[in-house]
Amino acid sequence: MQAALNIIGEDLKLVEEQFRIDLQSDVPLIRKVGEYVLSSGGKRVRPALLLLAARVSGYTGNQAVPLASVIEFIHTATLLHDDVVDSASLRRGIASANTLWGNEASVLVGDFLFSKSFSLMVKVGSLDILRVLSDATTVIAEGEVMQLLCTGELDLTEEKYTDVVRSKTAILMSAACEAGAILGSATGNQQRALADFGMDLGIAFQLMDDILDYVATEEEFGKSIGHDLEEGKITLPLIHTLRQCSEDERAIIGTVVEQDEMSLQDFRTVSGLVKQYGGIDYTIQAARTYIDRCKSHLEQFEPSSVHEALISLSKYVVTRSK
Repeated sequence: MQAALNIIGEDLKLVEEQFRIDLQSDVPLIRKVGEYVLSSGGKRVRPALLLLAARVSGYTGNQAVPLASVIEFIHTATLLHDDVVDSASLRRGIASANTLWGNEASVLVGDFLFSKSFSLMVKVGSLDILRVLSDATTVIAEGEVMQLLCTGELDLTEEKYTDVVRSKTAILMSAACEAGAILGSATGNQQRALADFGMDLGIAFQLMDDILDYVATEEEFGKSIGHDLEEGKITLPLIHTLRQCSEDERAIIGTVVEQDEMSLQDFRTVSGLVKQYGGIDYTIQAARTYIDRCKSHLEQFEPSSVHEALISLSKYVVTRSK
């Protein structure tokens, strides 16, 4: 991330300040929950993508920071809703908002952030940006439902899973890049290139999350390891394993996936099979393939420090440990 921070570090600090300004509400709990999630850390990859996309497109105005804050609003809303749906107890290494304030408060504050996002988008004054971001929030909701329908599906294909990832995770990164390009009045081809860059980066980002759920420690990952498996989520390392393992081993995995609660031994059994059949290596290679595609999308732009920062940001995705 350092190459990006060297260029947009000050702007990212302004995004944090803008987020707190936009959180203003007559209802104290909204601000308390919103600031808790914001202050819990996070890599700010999505606002960074918007800022860098605007820069590489030649934008020099003052709308990038407010719009990057909107992106973080949308992302924070999805985190609040996700943690309720997933019954998550940890987020970024600390107690999740729903653990502290309950599911009802988390859902309702998430709703506030979504609603506020749209009023903030309108202030930017671009119908094209409003279209891109509003379409993205619709697709995110569809992705959540798609993931729910795929829960526990041992025959889930890699193609179907990638569709879920595009909708649930990658679309917001793609929209952040495209919104930045629109701010900078990039050409149509350049807008599409940056949107594709964000999409492929987002897919790679999620694939690395899939891996970390099996191999990271909770301290590194900031979430409960094995949580995806316990929730019945069939991610790419497991999809690959299910294609390679024996019928008996498949039955063992199926039993673990169907359980309401997973023991440590169950997790070790399944994670051992994932490692045995190369599910981790397969997923890492898939993520690297998407990152290689990211580089090709940037060929639409002249070499520059911002161009290099975008490439460095994409490389960071496949080397991160949290």
